[in-house]
Amino acid sequence: MNAKGKFDINGKPQAIPGSNIPLSAAGVLILWLGWFGFNGGSVLSADPANTSLVLVTTCLAAAAGGLGAAFFSGLLYRNLDLTMFMNGVLGGLVAITAGADQMSPNEAIMIGVTGGIIVVLGVSLLDKAKLDDPVGAIPVHLFSGIWGTLAVGIFGASKGLDQFIVQLASVGIVGVFCVISTIAITLLVKSTVGLRVTEREEMEGLDIAEHGTGAYADFAMK
Repeated sequence: MNAKGKFDINGKPQAIPGSNIPLSAAGVLILWLGWFGFNGGSVLSADPANTSLVLVTTCLAAAAGGLGAAFFSGLLYRNLDLTMFMNGVLGGLVAITAGADQMSPNEAIMIGVTGGIIVVLGVSLLDKAKLDDPVGAIPVHLFSGIWGTLAVGIFGASKGLDQFIVQLASVGIVGVFCVISTIAITLLVKSTVGLRVTEREEMEGLDIAEHGTGAYADFAMK
């Protein structure tokens, strides 16, 4: 290839597969398990009786997100992508977090499925915009997070126009704060240690540059 990275010389995305899908799947399962403590623990002191509902909605949204992403990507690309399933699980978890204690099980499933579909569409959108997001963090955390925040005003015990406006305003306020703080931190890092490593270090891999050893014994730079 005459180009390095996610996109070729014509700007077409070229997939860079993960090095170990089983370990990635194990990591997703660990996150799924940890999310029970994250969401359940958040309401434990405020409303202990509601903790069981939070655990149910969290699990249902995660499962629905994974299935939604897998089947939707199958419709688009004619294959059931395990990595899309895993990111869909995370998208469902992110989407339900804002209203885990407000939703019914059926609503949690709808929120999770939508979160999973948003992940698939988000990955495609970033590819078209030629933005390299190696692990799909933006579709999972930003896009699904916005959806989950707005869903509190659409579904659940607090639904209504007033609540939706509150949720929408919250998304805007947090978004402005994140943009300003990110720009400030990025400029600070760029002016001190720098944002990028050298071109050779990119090609060799940071395992060699930072740790003095390669991650894969059969890999050698040509």
